[in-house]
Amino acid sequence: MPDESRYMTLATHATAQRPLLGLTVLVVEDSRFASEAVRLLCIRSGARIRRADSLTAAHRHLQVYRPSVAIVDLGLPDGSGVDLISELAKEDETVRPVMIATSGADGDGLAEAALAAGADDFLPKPIASVCEFQQVILKHLPQDMRPTGPRLLNHEIVAPDPIALNEDLFHLDELLGSGLDALPYVAPFLQGLARLSNDEELGSVSRKLTQAQASGTGRRRAIQATRNLIQLRLEVGELV
Repeated sequence: MPDESRYMTLATHATAQRPLLGLTVLVVEDSRFASEAVRLLCIRSGARIRRADSLTAAHRHLQVYRPSVAIVDLGLPDGSGVDLISELAKEDETVRPVMIATSGADGDGLAEAALAAGADDFLPKPIASVCEFQQVILKHLPQDMRPTGPRLLNHEIVAPDPIALNEDLFHLDELLGSGLDALPYVAPFLQGLARLSNDEELGSVSRKLTQAQASGTGRRRAIQATRNLIQLRLEVGELV
């Protein structure tokens, strides 16, 4: 077990421009593009970031240290982020991190399930606004971890590196090529990616993929249409 004295680092040197200075953010997120967005948000805010791309990786991190904040995607390759939130919620309040659940998938009850499990807040994807990111975290921090005095509001919208987007698209194409079993994981992943990249065409095929997965009809046709568009996006990415 980690030393409790290392669970949290007080934000004693937070500034008006970097209100999260001194905090460590663990982002549990399988999308490299979404993770890159949070990395940029942390840089703008002064926080350190660690990344885990699965529940297994998150547990490895938590054996070594406790973050000040955990941003947990609800759809992960080896299970639901709700389970991790539920685990962390059982810890003593003096060591448990601020927990922010996130998801880019359509579906009623996602936010409610996360909040019922113990999440402090829910942020739908895309998470790109520096101001919104800072506000959500700051309002849940203990009083002695918040910066004092007036704070400058940063209205910047971050733009993740398109290379990270291509890595996600390539990964999804591989999964779709592996067969129908990958659909329950790929469909919500693709929805979130479409929203974060502001790609309406990708969003359209992701919705059709989700509908086909739910109904059980036309799945192979929806998969092929999705893969065709992903290949086009990857070809454009290579030319840029």
